[in-house]
Amino acid sequence: MELSSIIMPDMVVANLKANSKKQVLHELAELVAPKIEASEHDILDTLLQRERLGSTGVGNGVAIPHGKLPNIDGIIGAFARVSKPVAFDAMDDQPVDLFFILLAPEGSGAVHLKALSKIARILRDEDKLDALRKAQSVDEIYGILIAEIQANAA
Repeated sequence: MELSSIIMPDMVVANLKANSKKQVLHELAELVAPKIEASEHDILDTLLQRERLGSTGVGNGVAIPHGKLPNIDGIIGAFARVSKPVAFDAMDDQPVDLFFILLAPEGSGAVHLKALSKIARILRDEDKLDALRKAQSVDEIYGILIAEIQANAA
């Protein structure tokens, strides 16, 4: 699975303005909703339900909110970097500034898990995290996110 099949450049936000966990999730739901023809409310509700099970803040300033929705055709992702890190109840109790949300159709168990694993692997790389935080544009961020795919294709 290629990350470029999950996230498109128009699903990347370089400087999201948000001051709380719920506000970040709302902004990301608003971004993704038109792409998958789902309501912002349903997306936000799905993400918040998942957060109630345990924070998707994985540490090092990264969170990977995710969930499954009925009636969507495939897996979609969105990435945002917030200008000021927000409290997110992360595993390491540190605020989060890098968010990758992942939404999948109901019944997409293995594919959903494979996508989550790939995203987690990319966002565990300290060099990538540093580059994502220093990137100056959406195009630069997108290039960093999908660089692993391009390197493997060569």
